[in-house]
Amino acid sequence: PWVLGRAAPLQVYGPPGLSAMTSHLLAAYQADISERIDGLEPANATGWQVDAHEVAAGLVFVDDHVRVEALPARHGAWPAFSYRLTTADRTVVISGDSAPHDQMLANYVNCDLLVHEVYSAAGFARRPASWQNYHAAVHISTRELARVAAVVRPGLLVLYHQLFWGETPDSLLAEIAEVYDGSVVCGNDLDVF
Repeated sequence: PWVLGRAAPLQVYGPPGLSAMTSHLLAAYQADISERIDGLEPANATGWQVDAHEVAAGLVFVDDHVRVEALPARHGAWPAFSYRLTTADRTVVISGDSAPHDQMLANYVNCDLLVHEVYSAAGFARRPASWQNYHAAVHISTRELARVAAVVRPGLLVLYHQLFWGETPDSLLAEIAEVYDGSVVCGNDLDVF
């Protein structure tokens, strides 16, 4: 964090709309930023800044260690991406929020680690129709994700942004196991894979 010594602006990358969102967040915190810069706290005057880089699908970043690609995702009408990170020893795909879509299989094939958002199919069935319509347009169910994983066969499937709706991590894993027999875990903050 900048209040602990970061002097350079934070570099953030994402889909169209990121710049506007970043500006609004900074505006919301302007009083706090001003207090930290102009008050008694020894925060520096530049580390709070953010350079937002809106990206298109395709290559986002490459250096000697990693290649980062933005892949099309489906999150309702919002522009959205999944990200594929390729290093010398593994390929990781992070789904972002995404309902099933035509490019999903191609996006995820040959990955060692697939980190994917998911909602409980059983919990979804108890949601009101209006919420079902919304969630089906922007997220993926355990059963839908299991069908995808059964085709792309990641080395490990890690579930995140898990919507339980009264279910448990074990029930999410059981719903996926009805279709997919590969390795799956429910991710938690600070997990390392």
